[in-house]
Amino acid sequence: MKAERRAEAQWEGNLINGQGKLHLGSGAIGELSVTWASRTERSDGKTSPEELIAAAYASCYAMAFSHTLTQEGYPPQSLTVNAVCTLEQVEGAFKITTMTLNVQGKVPGLDEDRFVQIAQKAEKGCPVSNLLRQGLQIYLNAHLEV
Repeated sequence: MKAERRAEAQWEGNLINGQGKLHLGSGAIGELSVTWASRTERSDGKTSPEELIAAAYASCYAMAFSHTLTQEGYPPQSLTVNAVCTLEQVEGAFKITTMTLNVQGKVPGLDEDRFVQIAQKAEKGCPVSNLLRQGLQIYLNAHLEV
């Protein structure tokens, strides 16, 4: 099985004063606006590459964790994954430095320690985790809701 997904970005002007538009090939969401200010200062209703990476990671990890829990015999009732992607200036250049995943879940029959263990196993199997791990520090915080 092989799946390809596409996105297109258009940019007008210079970095600081310019602006861009993003289009997802699926058409799942409308046109997204992006600016340097939305990336480094305030979003003002626009997105950034870091926000899009965080969205991709949160959704991928939620799927991976759900699958891993089910394989371990604990199908989840619900999972909520929040991803935070950090862009910083390091040695005079901008770099995505960290990604933090905060996950909460309702999983009948599971205790907190086992939830955390399975969360860590799922992180190792998540395709986006495996891509990002090559150049990024990843933090995982998992909490079971009762």
